[in-house]
Amino acid sequence: MIKVSQVHKIYPSSKKGEDVHAVNDVSFECKPGRVFALLGPNGSGKTTMLRMISTMMQPTRGSLAVAGLDTSKDTEKIRKTLGFLTGSAGLHEKLSAAESLEFFGQLHGIRGDELRKRKEFLIERFELGEFLNRATGKLSMGQKQRVMLARTLIHDPQVVIFDEATTGLDVLAAKGLIEIIRDCRQEGKTVLFSTHIMGEVAMLADDVSILHEGRQIYSGTMDELKSQQQSVSLEDEFIKLLESATEKSGGNS
Repeated sequence: MIKVSQVHKIYPSSKKGEDVHAVNDVSFECKPGRVFALLGPNGSGKTTMLRMISTMMQPTRGSLAVAGLDTSKDTEKIRKTLGFLTGSAGLHEKLSAAESLEFFGQLHGIRGDELRKRKEFLIERFELGEFLNRATGKLSMGQKQRVMLARTLIHDPQVVIFDEATTGLDVLAAKGLIEIIRDCRQEGKTVLFSTHIMGEVAMLADDVSILHEGRQIYSGTMDELKSQQQSVSLEDEFIKLLESATEKSGGNS
């Protein structure tokens, strides 16, 4: 479970002028066994929100809880129950896939037989055997993504965040990632993902939140969004919501 309650993130202006409200009074819940999509254009506050949920930064106001733990007080405990995969997350190029799994497993406090069994499961699940001992710097993008997925799930997290994780992947690698997200849902994990690809939203999302200029302009189930859809496609409906929010914002300024 992820619970976001009236969260604000304000960056003080470095020069004379107004402070930057990166996230402005946002609330939503991501529930176990469901896939939650966080949407919005660049600059909407998605990345800031995900960084706050993952304990990389703290909100200015409001509260966030992950698996019942307060992100401002239980940072270490949350990191043990959280897996975070981002398209921009790199691998140490000199480490092999096997060494990466070993390192991150130990980083999460897993050792001995537990770590061995977990590694064996993930090596088979993501078909890492053919390049297991090759330096990750020599792997293809799809192979690197499989290693990063295994690394993200090495500690069997109950809450998983995928941040623009299909960016730069070929069709087959992206399809594989989508299957992993579905598997996580079936296993009862709490899944939060952000994407620019509306086709992924249509295929995966149970619940949706849309951010625009730091504000939440939609929050509800995917079925509710489809039921109120007036545009031909989901992508057109998304653009329509953003345009409407821009007009309202302009009218209030």
